[in-house]
Amino acid sequence: MDYENGSSVTEFILVGFSGDWQLQIFFFVTFSLIYDATVVGNSLIIATVAANSTLHSPMYFLLGNLSILDMCLSTVTTPKMIRDLLAEHKSISVWGCMAQMFFMHLFGGAEMTLLIVMAFDRYVAICKPLHYRTIMNHRLLHASVLLSWIIGFIHTMSQMVLIVNLPFCGHNIVNNIFCDLPLVIKLACIETNTLELFVIADSGLLSFICFILLLISYTVILVAVKHKSPGRLSKALSTLSAHIMVVTLFFGPCIFIYAWPFGSFASNKVLAVFYTVIAPVLNPVIYTLRNQEMKRAMRKLWIQQVSIM
Repeated sequence: MDYENGSSVTEFILVGFSGDWQLQIFFFVTFSLIYDATVVGNSLIIATVAANSTLHSPMYFLLGNLSILDMCLSTVTTPKMIRDLLAEHKSISVWGCMAQMFFMHLFGGAEMTLLIVMAFDRYVAICKPLHYRTIMNHRLLHASVLLSWIIGFIHTMSQMVLIVNLPFCGHNIVNNIFCDLPLVIKLACIETNTLELFVIADSGLLSFICFILLLISYTVILVAVKHKSPGRLSKALSTLSAHIMVVTLFFGPCIFIYAWPFGSFASNKVLAVFYTVIAPVLNPVIYTLRNQEMKRAMRKLWIQQVSIM
């Protein structure tokens, strides 16, 4: 096969949501509102945690970092997707596609690791409250956040170094709203079975292991609450069920897309929307805005800003 033709492929065509013009407008307005809410909500959380000394605790430090990752993850794909909804020619350059995949897996891998750290933080707070500040000290917190970014970087680099030099021989239609590994790999004009298995072992396994670890940690927390203070079980169950819902919305699509990356799930646009658009806007609501202490701090920050103005 003549691989030189691969150099002629300078862009990929993205297949967005199908439907008439009115439906495209509906998606445009809906996703624009969701993205705006993601940016505003997460920015407000970051500003509140940074400005309020009462929120300088391990839990809120981790929540602030989660907001940064959510905002970054959504920004990698959503603005381009929104713009394409009103465009006749939905395309992205090859290097733009590579950059999109690189940053999506960087932020996604880092967020998966950070969610594990957050679950450990809640476990220590509930099961070992007397030793909480000693265990969750500043050194451990900063090391955990740094580790999450390192794991995200290793995760994305381990895949991108194998994909960035793949030859593409004219087939350039990506059947999704953004570039993603399984669909781009399928466009290569060489045999990619080994690479497909590596993506399953890397992205699919990482998603599945993190999801199982989170479910185990939540189960341990509930069991501990039941034994120590049965009266608080219903409150803990209410809080953790909301967390489990968000975690499922984030990890569920990832597991389906990457654990079986070259089947019908890979091009499922609904699954792609859940973990890149929906989950980042739900995290501020579930993890933070339902918290009374955070809401009081936001009210205080708002009053301070209004008085200054």
